[in-house]
Parts: sequence; structure tokens; C-alpha cells
Amino acid sequence: MVSRLSAIDILMGVSVALIWGMGFVFSKAAIAHFPPILLMAFRFSVTALALVWFVRPPLAHIGRLALIAFIASAVQYSLTFTGLKGLDASVAVLVVQLEVPFLVLIGAVALRERPGLRKWLGIALAFAGVALIAGEPSVASAWVSVLLVVSGAFVWAVGQAMIRALEDIDGLTVTAWIAVCAAPQLFVMSLIFETGHVAAIRSADWVVWGTVVYLGLVMTALGYGMWNVLVRRHPVSQVAPFLLLLPVFSILASGIFLGEVLTAQSLAGGAVVIAGLAVILVERWPLPRTAVAAVPAVAPAPIPAAVPAAVIPPTNAGPDGIPPPAPPRKDAGSAP
Repeated sequence: MVSRLSAIDILMGVSVALIWGMGFVFSKAAIAHFPPILLMAFRFSVTALALVWFVRPPLAHIGRLALIAFIASAVQYSLTFTGLKGLDASVAVLVVQLEVPFLVLIGAVALRERPGLRKWLGIALAFAGVALIAGEPSVASAWVSVLLVVSGAFVWAVGQAMIRALEDIDGLTVTAWIAVCAAPQLFVMSLIFETGHVAAIRSADWVVWGTVVYLGLVMTALGYGMWNVLVRRHPVSQVAPFLLLLPVFSILASGIFLGEVLTAQSLAGGAVVIAGLAVILVERWPLPRTAVAAVPAVAPAPIPAAVPAAVIPPTNAGPDGIPPPAPPRKDAGSAP
């Protein structure tokens, strides 16, 4: 029998989408005056300082976690947020939704998973929507930024596949120690690719430091915590559709707080992208209670140890439009 979402569960699902969706908006406001990679370095420093005290050092996995942190956090966030600097937040948050179809594709190629026809249709729709957005003149002129965000979405999906391969380690430990490893990596990458660090830190206002705290604590600790509660209570296919609200919240907030306005072409492309995500994420609509009672009972599959790549994991904190990393296989939880 399909589990029913309570009012609290629905509130939590909507809150997760809102919390993660606002990340792009706050980040866009901050990187207007602050180097984006340096911002991410501070963000992961906050996450590490907040969580590392509650988990034991995973000595047997530390080498692999350092590699995952480099790919799924240092490289991915550097690409995504450097691209965000050249795009409106409302456009970037739609382009970054390619994380989901990329994850399905990587699951099919690397993990030998078999997406059904519906998921292939969803993938095609998502890419067609992004192509429509990228063809809008103001976006097309920033093609380098679009390419950076698309590349970040692909790298995020690669990182999630690596996380799913981990065993005998819980999701909180993965999140905490990826942050511990990613923070110094991001500081080094910022020193290599960015300039003006001292001046940026000295002139940083409350918007920058507020964004650091929001991304490091609210998106990761609160958002990820609520998401794990949901996926422990209900099948992932039942709660994943809440993530369709994420770009909607980002677009609305971008208009309210940043004064951004999507063109008709970008809106149409965004609608196609969200439709594609819906085809991928919505496995089936729960049957009414009476209908379920009339159907021969079939024991539902247990909640998977990690979110199937063919559905979606949450992302790290997302970002910022991007949800947190998926817990590894041994964790009953969920992902950037």
C-alpha cells in the first residue's frame, strides 16, 4: 500500500525545495562582489566545522572521499558558480537541472541501470528545453557561462555515481568529510584561478557572509536533514516530485530579490525542462486508498539504500539549487 504524505511531510518537502531553490538567488547576490570559488571554500568550511564533530574519521575511506570531494565539490562547484557569475540566477537554475538527466545517463552507462522509455523521453525534453533557453540571444552571448554550468551539472552526476559506490559508511559522515576535504581544495583552486582575495574579504558585507552561513548550514544541515527524514518515511519516487518546485522557487525569488525577468523564450524553455524532469522523477501517481484496497496486494519494495540513479538523489546543499550528495548504499537515506 502506498504510504500517505502527512501535512508535516508535505510542508517539509516544500520547505526543502524552497531552501535549496533560494541558494542560487543568495549566491548570485554574493558573487556579484565576491569570487565564486572563494565563496564556496568558505561555504564548505562552515559545513565542515558544523558537522565534523558528530562523526568519526572514516580512515578506511578517506582517500576515496578526498577524490570524490575534488570531483563532486571542488571541480563541480567551481564550474557551476563561475558560470552563475555570467548568467541570471533564473536562467542558471534551469540549466543546472540537467543534473538529473545526466545522472540517469551515467547510471545507464557506468552502473548498467536500464532507464525505461519514459526516462529517455524526459531526458530528451530536458535537453531540448536547455537548448531553447541557450538559443535566447542574451543567453547565447554568454555561451561560456552556459557551458560552465552544463559541465558542472555533468561533473555533479559523476560525483553522485562515485558516492553511490561507497559502502559501510553513513550519509552524515560522507557529507561531513567531503566538506572537510573540499574546503582546502577550493581554497587552492581559488588561489590558482581567482585574484583579489584579500580585498574581497575586507570589503565583504553581510550579504556575502550571510550567504556563506545559509549555504553551509541551512542548505546542508537543515535541508539535507529534512530530505533524509522524508526518504526514510516514504519511497523516493513519492517525494522526488517536490524537487520540481526548486527551479520555480528560484525563478520567483530571482524576480523578487534580484529584479530578473525571464524572456518568453526562456520561460518556454524552462517549462520544457521542468516537464522533462517531471517525466523522469514522477514514477507513478499514488492510487486512492479505495482503489489500492481493490487491487491485489503487492508488497512494496523497501526504500533503497541510495536513491536510484534512474530517479534522482538530492543534491549537496544544493545549490544553490543543487541538492546534497546522495548517501552511500548502506545508508537508508536519499542527492548536488
